[in-house]
Amino acid sequence: MILGIDTSCYTTSVAVVENDSRPVLDLRRLLPVEPGKCGLRQSEALFCHIKALPELIEEALAGVRERGGRIDAVCVSAAPRPVEGSYMPVFLAGQQLARGIAAALNVPLFATSHQEGHIAAALWSRELQLQQEHIAVHLSGGTSELLAVQARDGGYEVRLIGGADLAAGQFIDRVGVALGLQFPAGAALDQLAAECPQPDLLLTPSVRGTAISFSGPVSAAQRAIEAGHDRAEVAAATMRCVAASLQKALTNAVAAGEGGADPVIVLAGGVAGSQRLREFFRKKPVRGAKVYFADPRYSGDNAMGVALIGLKKYGARRYLAEQ
Repeated sequence: MILGIDTSCYTTSVAVVENDSRPVLDLRRLLPVEPGKCGLRQSEALFCHIKALPELIEEALAGVRERGGRIDAVCVSAAPRPVEGSYMPVFLAGQQLARGIAAALNVPLFATSHQEGHIAAALWSRELQLQQEHIAVHLSGGTSELLAVQARDGGYEVRLIGGADLAAGQFIDRVGVALGLQFPAGAALDQLAAECPQPDLLLTPSVRGTAISFSGPVSAAQRAIEAGHDRAEVAAATMRCVAASLQKALTNAVAAGEGGADPVIVLAGGVAGSQRLREFFRKKPVRGAKVYFADPRYSGDNAMGVALIGLKKYGARRYLAEQ
């Protein structure tokens, strides 16, 4: 069995997978944020992870023992993205504990990135085994990136092909908190938006090529709230703006040749769990591409993808050792 650990900005996650990729345990704890606030400082989040991890690890190891299994390797997200210089203090909590566990159990320790974990979980949840380059969209509270992705050595080679000046999750959270919703506001805003299927309020998308700007729409949404617009209408307009912006950027990416002759697009990250987003893409698909959303359970932050990457790395190491 492979133990995966992920300590993102807002969720402590621990997962265990069997050596045949079947999930054993998927444990998560959302970090607490005071009402009215739009997030945590890195120091606050790091402290929350340090408090939450021991209990989750104890539960995971107890679950492994109950099944008569053992941990063969540990994999941890050590950075936000698989690029040089990518760093956030929150990932130190998982790294240090993973190092100690691997040493205590005398098993291999592997490292990956939070972003690769999202990609792996999304592909696994939709039973996609893509060897060719594809387009992945990482939509979360801190990241909104369009990526050209190629599987490599248990992880992924990632090339940035587009993104937003303000993460889609930040756009949604700022509007949600302004409407009185608890942070993170994505799920609640999505539910509120369902109350207004056809909003009259228009937050105009700003897209140039594959570059998206949410700065103008978030200001327009805040002005609408101050002017007394219906809460559900503002929520619906916000989700429609995110969806329309993303659809246009992806259409431009495919038209520019990204993803190859038969492009596949996979969407992951907390924002990708939105039902409004999924409905929009069903009605307005990206022309010429197949679009897949991660299973909603594996859209948000989770350690399942990290554990699956660890499984691939462990398998590759065993193969080399046997040669």
